[in-house]
Order: sequence, then C-alpha cells, then structure tokens
Amino acid sequence: MSFCLFIIYRNDPAFRLSGADKERLGEELRSTPRLSRAHLYTPEVASDPFLDDGAPPPLALQLYFPTLPALEAAAARDGHLQVLADAAAFPGFARAPATQQAMLAREFSVPDAAVRGSPHCTYLVAYEGPAEDLNAWLGFYLAHHPAIMATMPGIRELEVYTRLDWVGFLPWPRAEHMQRNKTAFDSAAALTDALNSPVRRAMRADYNSFPPFSGKVTHFPMSTLVVRP
Repeated sequence: MSFCLFIIYRNDPAFRLSGADKERLGEELRSTPRLSRAHLYTPEVASDPFLDDGAPPPLALQLYFPTLPALEAAAARDGHLQVLADAAAFPGFARAPATQQAMLAREFSVPDAAVRGSPHCTYLVAYEGPAEDLNAWLGFYLAHHPAIMATMPGIRELEVYTRLDWVGFLPWPRAEHMQRNKTAFDSAAALTDALNSPVRRAMRADYNSFPPFSGKVTHFPMSTLVVRP
C-alpha cells in the first residue's frame, strides 16, 4: 500500500494552465522529497453509456508517497508542495480554487498492467458520501466491485482510495470524500470501449446493490501524464 495526496482544481475563470506552467509543475514534482511518482491529470473525452458528469476538472494532481509521514512532510508549513500555492511560481493557477485530500491507496491486480500509451487515460471516480454505515459500505465495495472492474477489457491499473487522518498545511479546503477509485487504459478510445462492454453493465448491477449511501458520485476521463523523480 501507499499514500496519495489528491489536489483537484475546479473549473473557474481564475484557472489557466500554460505550457510553461505545466513544464515547471513537472520539474517541481520531480524534486519533491520522497515522492514515489505523480500523476498529472488534464481533461479527456470518453463515452459512458450510463453517466455524463459534465466537464472534468481542468487539472488534478495525484501524488504518491511510500509513507504517511513522507506525505505530511511534503504538505507541511515549510514543505516542498507549498510552491504550488506560490503565485510567482504558478501565476496561472496558484490562486485558483482547489480541494485536497490524502488517502490510503489500495492496489488491485489486473491481467495486463503494461500501459502502452503516454499520456494514457484514467477514469477518476469519487464517492462524496456519506454512507449510512461506512464500514459496511467499504466492506461490500472492496469485496465485490474491484473484482468486476479488473475484468474490463484493456484495463491497465485499478486502485481504490479510502479515508485517513492526516496532518498538512497546504492552503486549499479539504475534501472529505468517503472513497475514490480509478481505472487506467492506454487511451480514451480504450476507455470508451471498456465502458461500452458487458463488464460495465455488470458493474452497474453491482452498484445498484451497494449498501445505502448518499452524496454525489463523479466519473471523469482524464489524460494522464506520469511524472517520476
């Protein structure tokens, strides 16, 4: 298991991401102490026969760390990630609205994990919650849904993220989603094929059996650039 910090920017007139910003963002992420890898997400287009959750966020960051203390050090008052809120460093988006959440990453095996696209395509999913009984909800989800998702044609990565308590001092409001997950594919076309397969219908049937919960659920296709130190 590893730990992930999600920073997700909202669609807002204050947000701009230039090519120069994107290059410098990659440089800053590569130099983050103890960062295992980062996924830099920007909007992509795919077709889901069951859902249309509107425009994806203009930028989302998923930062992997080997331990929770490593993540907390990067998000500390004097931590390396404070540069992301520096308007001199990133004038296009440092002051744009965003949310943050640190989560435990649970990785599930898939038949073929060799990604053949760069950038590749990720389907980012978030369950805001709450559930009537979070323990029962997660117990059901983890025991059932990943096993179905892992059979999606062309799937290259499958992870589920659950909540935890964490210390950090980055300036954005904290999200408190009860769960996130993602599936990754070589391309948007491969994601669309998977979403229109019989497996997607089996996933929908399983969704209808989830223990009671409320709150928004979002599904966003994202172009995914992997940044490594």
